[in-house]
Amino acid sequence: MRRLELISTLIIFTTRSMAWRSSGTSNKELVENLRNNHVFASQRAYDAMIAVDRGDFTRSDPYQDAPQRIGYNATISAPHMHAAALDYLQNHLVAGANALDVGSGSGYLTVCMAKMVGSTGTVVGIEHMGELVELSKKNIEKHHKEMLDSGNVILVEGDGRQGFAEKAPYNAIHVGAAAKGVPKALTDQLAEGGRMMIPVEGEDGNQEFMQIDKIDGKIEKKTVEHVIYVPLTSRDKQWSGHR
Repeated sequence: MRRLELISTLIIFTTRSMAWRSSGTSNKELVENLRNNHVFASQRAYDAMIAVDRGDFTRSDPYQDAPQRIGYNATISAPHMHAAALDYLQNHLVAGANALDVGSGSGYLTVCMAKMVGSTGTVVGIEHMGELVELSKKNIEKHHKEMLDSGNVILVEGDGRQGFAEKAPYNAIHVGAAAKGVPKALTDQLAEGGRMMIPVEGEDGNQEFMQIDKIDGKIEKKTVEHVIYVPLTSRDKQWSGHR
């Protein structure tokens, strides 16, 4: 391994190790710890996460920096992964932008993204579990009902692997579960100059958090780090055996 690659790997490893020590006793303390541990640097991402209380979106240990179960065999990702995603997407989640959150779950990151695109932007959250769509609506209504009323946030039930063509193209796409390969429908719906952050499972079963950019009509891929996510799958496969 070349020296530059080794240094990069060590930085990622150190940052991720620090991330797991970012838990807090309140939303503000959690977000402050994430920033102090250099999980993210964007002031806009910080402001969004401060404004959206994670406690509204999961009942168990909301301020622990770890994934939490939200029901229906689904989880809300660890806060450090949400912070990292917002950081990588900060220049695409700008005022008036159009964004897609695939596997929107309890609605937390969808609202954070909406905070960053502002009232003139739109964020679509797509989730294949209708029960989670209803749960996320209730969560958002606690303190951000105006986002639903204005269409700033749109929640739909559907197969996230197919995206949501009705509102495409998207300046930013976030995928909250690991796909086996990058879904073509999502790259097709990515706007020119847009960016997608997605965990991708390789043939060996290992997962990589990937940055996908569309530049001059071409798709450019970059591995950011190795991760562990639940799989991006169908409703039937996720919920089989639980009915």
